[in-house]
Amino acid sequence: MPISTSHFNETPLYFAYKRLSVNNEHRETFHSHLGVEILYIHQGRGTLIVNNTSYEIKPGMLCMFQPNQLHHLTLDYSDGQSFERSMAIFEPTMFETYFEKWPALHSFYQFIYLGQLPSPCLYELQDAELLDGLFKNMSNRLSSLRETDKHEEISLFLLPLYRSLKQEWDRLNEHAAAYRPRRKNHQVENILNWIEARYSEPYSLDEMARSLHLSPFYLTHLFKEATGLSISEYMATRRVHQSVLLLTTTNKPVSLIAEEIGLTNSSYFCKLFKSHMGITPHQYRKRWTRH
Repeated sequence: MPISTSHFNETPLYFAYKRLSVNNEHRETFHSHLGVEILYIHQGRGTLIVNNTSYEIKPGMLCMFQPNQLHHLTLDYSDGQSFERSMAIFEPTMFETYFEKWPALHSFYQFIYLGQLPSPCLYELQDAELLDGLFKNMSNRLSSLRETDKHEEISLFLLPLYRSLKQEWDRLNEHAAAYRPRRKNHQVENILNWIEARYSEPYSLDEMARSLHLSPFYLTHLFKEATGLSISEYMATRRVHQSVLLLTTTNKPVSLIAEEIGLTNSSYFCKLFKSHMGITPHQYRKRWTRH
C-alpha cells in the first residue's frame, strides 16, 4: 500500500499540472498521504472510493482528500480515454499562518483538513478556468523558485486556490441535492463498511459472505473488479494504514498495535508492515520521531 511516508520539511509541496496517463499507465491501489491532497480532473472517467463511498469520476471535478484518508481511483481507459489531472499535496499546518488574516477563509481552510466533510468531491465548477490558471501559473514558477522563497510562493498559490474552492463549496452546498453525484457500487460500499467495522478482528470470508447475503465467489469477484485488489489485500492495507496512525500518534508497543489491528502474531505484523512500507514498524517510528 503506497501510504506516503515523505516529510514535508524536505519537500513542502508535491505538485503536478496536467499529468497525463493513457493505456492503463495509472493503476492505483488504496493509498493515503500525510498531508492534504487537492486533485483536479481535466480528463478521465471511472470510480473514486473514499470513506467507503463511491463517486463518479468525470472531467471538471475537484477532490479534496484529508491527511491519512484512504482513497482509490478505478479508471476507464476504454475507447482511447485518458486520465489527465492536476494535484497539490501539502502539510496544511505549514501554511496556516498565511490564512489567519482572513477569518472566514481561515475557517474554511481548517474545515477542509480537520472537519467532517459531507463529500470529498465538487462537481459542476463555475471557476474551472480560474483553477486551471492557478495550477498552470504555479507549474510555470515552481521549478525556478529559490528555496528561501518556496513557502511564500506556495502560500500565494494556496490562498487564491482556497478562496476559489470556498466560493464553489458555498455555492454547491446551497444546492446540494441538485449536484449530488450518482453513486455506484453499493454492494462494494457494503463490503468496505463491513471491513471498516471489523478489520481489528480475525478475518473470515465465509462470515463476511453470510453477513452481506452474498456468495463468497461473487463477493470476491465483485470487490476485485471494483478496486483492483482482493479482499485480503485490502484488509492488509487497512490494517497497515491504522498501524501507521498508531505508531505516529501513540507510544504503544508494536506487539499491542499488532493486536489492535487484528493480528495476534507480532512477527507476522512486522513482516506485513515491511512488505507495504519498505521498513519495519520500529524503523518507521524511529524515523518519524526524528522529524
